[in-house]
Parts: sequence; structure tokens; C-alpha cells
Amino acid sequence: MTERPAAREPHLPHDDAPSAAAGLTDGPRTAGSRAAGSRSLGLLRETAIIVVSALVLSWLIKTLLVQAFYIPSGSMEDTLEVGDRVMVSRLVPDAFDVHRGDIVVFKDPGGWLPPYEPPERTPVGQATANVLTFVGLMPAETGDHLIKRVIATPGDHVTCCDDEGRIQVNGEPIDETYIRPGSVPSQDPFDKVVPEGMLWVMGDNRQESKDSRYNTGNPGGGFVPMDNVVGSTFAVVWPLTDATLLRNPGDVFDQVPEP
Repeated sequence: MTERPAAREPHLPHDDAPSAAAGLTDGPRTAGSRAAGSRSLGLLRETAIIVVSALVLSWLIKTLLVQAFYIPSGSMEDTLEVGDRVMVSRLVPDAFDVHRGDIVVFKDPGGWLPPYEPPERTPVGQATANVLTFVGLMPAETGDHLIKRVIATPGDHVTCCDDEGRIQVNGEPIDETYIRPGSVPSQDPFDKVVPEGMLWVMGDNRQESKDSRYNTGNPGGGFVPMDNVVGSTFAVVWPLTDATLLRNPGDVFDQVPEP
């Protein structure tokens, strides 16, 4: 008589044994999530480095090379219009000298400007504006800077006016090609010798410019200390339709002798 083989017990998986399906899906998904997370962190890190580097570079450029300024008034028309954005070289007067005819930005020597009223902004907007101005991506609007043209440098004897209504520098009359059409060099006479370390400045729109002529009773006697000069303006960059380089009108002062 043939013995029947013993019945086999069905194989049941233990409750704590991972299924094959689980082993095939859970493992790769976890690794992929970690890789994606690492890539995201790497991208954020690279973006942060780029942004910080750009801000530092902008700050260095603003501090050492160039800075943007906004033109708030018509005192330099028609050379500069209200609303123009100009670029100023910070290399003047530290690396390069200030020359007659340069258009310079300078800090108020005292009493030239009325009290400044900043524009109304939300706290976030003001904080953003402060950061952008600090790094040089936004024109300065501190309210304590002016922009004028240098007419006489240290030691120069500047007077107005000769028989033809022209300003004289060291006895030589100058034909100012840059003043606004319809303006006259000055309706008020003056006779000044520029002290050492100072500048005599005037706006191109002579009848609308409160410049050296009208600040003789303020600190500095109407002269601008060289230490107050932020830099020399070399370009209009906005609006784009008016973008242009600003060149020194050297021919106006070519015949002026040294003091």
C-alpha cells in the first residue's frame, strides 16, 4: 500500500516581514526624496551666494566707483531735467582732481537746503528702499545732496560781470555755452577769491539756482568744501530717451590762466 505524502502547511508571511512589493517601492522613493531635497538645498544655497555676492559687489561699486542720484529740481536745466537719474564717479576728488566745468554732487555745507521731507512709504517699502540705496541699486534721496557746476577752483578769482555781462575767472571772461537759453550768467554781482580746499559752484539755470552766490551768509561763505564733494557726474542713465554722457566743456575755460 502506497503512503500518501504528508500535506504541506501553507507558507504564511510573518506579520513583521516586509512584503516584496513594499521592498520594491519604499526604498527608491526614500532615496529619491533625499536626492531631491539635497538638490533643492543646493539650489537655494547657490542662489543665496549669488544674491549676496551681487549685493556686496553693488555696495563696493557704489562705495568706491559710482553712485546713482536723482535730480529733484530744475536748477541744472537744460543740462539735467527734473526726474533724471545720473551716475556719479566716486573717484573724484580722491583719485582725480575736480576741474572747472565739472558737474559735481556734494553734501549740503549747511543752510543751502530746506528741511528734508522723505516720501511716505510703508515700513517694508522703506526698509527695501534703504537696502537698495545702501547697495547702490536705487538713487540716493537723502535730501542733503546738491548738484551744481564748478566755476572756480581753489585760488581762483571769480567775478561778475564784465561789460558784456560775462563771468570772469582770474581776469578772463568765459562764454558759458551750457547755461539755459534765456538765462544770463548772473543778475547779481559778486567778487570772490576761492579759499584753499573750496569750490565756487553755480547752476546752469542761473535764475532758478540757489548756488554759491546766494549762500554767502551760510557756513562756508557760499563755498563748497572739497571734502563735501561726493563725485563728478558723467552720465544721464534715465529716462532712456535722454541717456547721454556728460562731458566737461573744457573749451569754455581753455583761456583761463592759473591763479
